[in-house]
Amino acid sequence: MAFFTSNVALLITTLVFGIVAYMLAVGRIRSRVVAEGVKSHSLVKYYGVYAALWTLVPALILALIWAFAADPLLLNAAEARLATAFPNLPASFLDLKLAQLQNIAAGYIDAPDDIMAAEAAKLRGSMERVALARVLTLMIVMMIGLLFAFFRVAPKFKARVAFEGFLRRSFFAAAVLAILITIGIVASLLFEAYRFFSEISMIDFFFGTHWSPMVSLREGAVAADEAVAGSSGSFGMVPVMLGTLLVAVIAMLVAVPVGLFSAIYTADFAPRHVRNIIKPLLEVLAGIPTVVYGFFAALTAAPFFREAGLLVGLDVSSQSALAAGGVMGIMIIPFISSLSDDVITAVPKSLRDGALGLGSTRAETIMRVVLPAAFPGLVGAFLLAMSRAVGETMIVVMAAGVAANLTINPLESVTTVTVQIVMLLTGDNEFDSVKTLSAFALGITLFVVTLLLNIAALHVSRKLGQRYE
Repeated sequence: MAFFTSNVALLITTLVFGIVAYMLAVGRIRSRVVAEGVKSHSLVKYYGVYAALWTLVPALILALIWAFAADPLLLNAAEARLATAFPNLPASFLDLKLAQLQNIAAGYIDAPDDIMAAEAAKLRGSMERVALARVLTLMIVMMIGLLFAFFRVAPKFKARVAFEGFLRRSFFAAAVLAILITIGIVASLLFEAYRFFSEISMIDFFFGTHWSPMVSLREGAVAADEAVAGSSGSFGMVPVMLGTLLVAVIAMLVAVPVGLFSAIYTADFAPRHVRNIIKPLLEVLAGIPTVVYGFFAALTAAPFFREAGLLVGLDVSSQSALAAGGVMGIMIIPFISSLSDDVITAVPKSLRDGALGLGSTRAETIMRVVLPAAFPGLVGAFLLAMSRAVGETMIVVMAAGVAANLTINPLESVTTVTVQIVMLLTGDNEFDSVKTLSAFALGITLFVVTLLLNIAALHVSRKLGQRYE
């Protein structure tokens, strides 16, 4: 509680410094303009923003450095002292002792012995000294930034240009950060997938037709062999990927016609008052949690399809790809409808007027002019919906099951890549086991498949979009 209170007080103090810097800079520029009888280069507010930025930004950067550097250093020092105090303690128990020490230092629990009490006192004292040093350092940095900006502010100073330069560099940093995060994600997947493929053949993984990472399939497997990490299970990903594509295709078959036709109606046929009602109602579907769709699929859609199948003599599984894909299609209708509506509305009115002027009907104008012109944007909408369908987990778990079946029959139970990743990364499996590492192999495979779909869709949309440039 004290830590939270001190952080809030520090945040309020920082904001106060920023406000004071803004007001001082604005007052200084106004007084200089009146005293010197000149006109300032920029609006007065830009000088205040410039001073506030010099006061706040260096302090915030320093605060982040403190947050990511100080606490780990303190905990490493505390762990070293615990290792000295308890030399015979295993590494796993040492981590538990460190967690206990943190709770004791925070005052959540009492110390079980004098050694832990002494170590907690040392840790608490170190944390208090670090907190004081952090506050003093931030204050000094904010004062230096305030004084630097205050004395630099002058009527001839180009504050607006400096502010726009700060924004440009911030946007560039955000873009670089996004790229680095993507590279980090891909690198982590590749590293863990490499560890997996060092134990499992890539041919068996990419072309194997049986996926059962939890069950040994080898004849003559003995208990000692089963105890070795990665010695059990079958890792052929074809059934898992096939189930993913099957569910996604069913979802798109449901969502694309409904979403596209509703977008055409709201964009070109519906009166404004009807559009203002239908469009928000469709977008409400996007706010429903996926677990609710999962309950609907398991309790309503799946029994419905099973009973309907029995009426016509079909054996429909109680958990089927049809139920999961159908409900998933309902879930992604808002994505296609909203994005397609925006794309169709963005088609220049001159194209519509030209087609109507040549005698085309409204339906012909839509089919032969508007939709071809909007096709690049529609491809993006469909691709976004496809990615949403491929990444869905809860609906598949509750309506399609977790069994990896090699089938393209939508009436049977299937599983998807995301479901298997969740199953492999939860529970009490060792992280270094080949079973757990197979989740990263599935992840990087799904990433590559999605990337290839993106590249293909982008190529097609660019080729067709050139007609209207």
